[in-house]
Amino acid sequence: MENVTSLSQLIQEIGRSALNLEDIAAHPALHRYVQEQSQSLIRIYEETPRLASIFATQQRWLMAHVGLAMHFRRDPNDRRKELTVSRFIEVVHKNAVASRNTADAFIKEMLHYNIAEYVAGGDGRTHPLQPTAATIERFTGWVTAHLRTLDHIDGGDRLGRYLERPDMLATLQPLIADGLLTSKPVREPNQTFSLFIWLNNGGIVMDWLMSGIDPDHAGLERIPTSVVSIGDFAKWLKLSRTHLGRKLRTAEELGSIGWLGQRGHSVMWVSHGFYEEYMTVQAAKLAVVDNAFKACFPPSQGGD
Repeated sequence: MENVTSLSQLIQEIGRSALNLEDIAAHPALHRYVQEQSQSLIRIYEETPRLASIFATQQRWLMAHVGLAMHFRRDPNDRRKELTVSRFIEVVHKNAVASRNTADAFIKEMLHYNIAEYVAGGDGRTHPLQPTAATIERFTGWVTAHLRTLDHIDGGDRLGRYLERPDMLATLQPLIADGLLTSKPVREPNQTFSLFIWLNNGGIVMDWLMSGIDPDHAGLERIPTSVVSIGDFAKWLKLSRTHLGRKLRTAEELGSIGWLGQRGHSVMWVSHGFYEEYMTVQAAKLAVVDNAFKACFPPSQGGD
């Protein structure tokens, strides 16, 4: 993001190999593990839907990671490294995440809903910001869900090691943010995934669709989900039924979703191609998290 050692350089320096996208995507039980991960993220959404709204679209999700990384990399003795509205807007724009106006609106919304707050006793001219304790707590849930998935994949003990050193979040999260911002599979996903990431709560829409799939059906061309009623689905997501229906119809025209019977009155299916798009992005995210974890917990602190 800024003048820091890149994640790839850190990995080379410590001489350890992290799981890559191909390793993760090829795991035969990946769907079961990602399904459990998705259910954990859905629970976070259900418990705090307003807070979870910061991850409502990929753009907002990346802006949230940028803001957290700037917070953790702050230096109280160097005003140039404080998290301020102007610096946040500049970093978001520099990394092509969003326009300056969108970044400004996002940070104002975070302040309005107490997802972020002004630092007490801060410089009145620059108004440094910080995420609230509740925001960091919920983000910790995101981190632990992904570490748990990685442990399932290779039998590691990342989650246990992280829980012994929760203070490492301040080092781990900025590296995750760096990795997400430079990951082409994350930033430029395929067609149907791209369609949903611009929908409010689009990530949760896909998590919900995929979490209701029987892993034994994952090889089918048309994979049944647990969704029947668009209205009930939209109500649970707090989305406009019309807006969600429009997105689903576009996905249907792409051949990515459909219904086993009458549209909107039978079980929805997702195509195998859409399923693979989703799993590829999940594998890419997990690879980023694993790279960051390996950089934070080098061999001298115990291996996996």
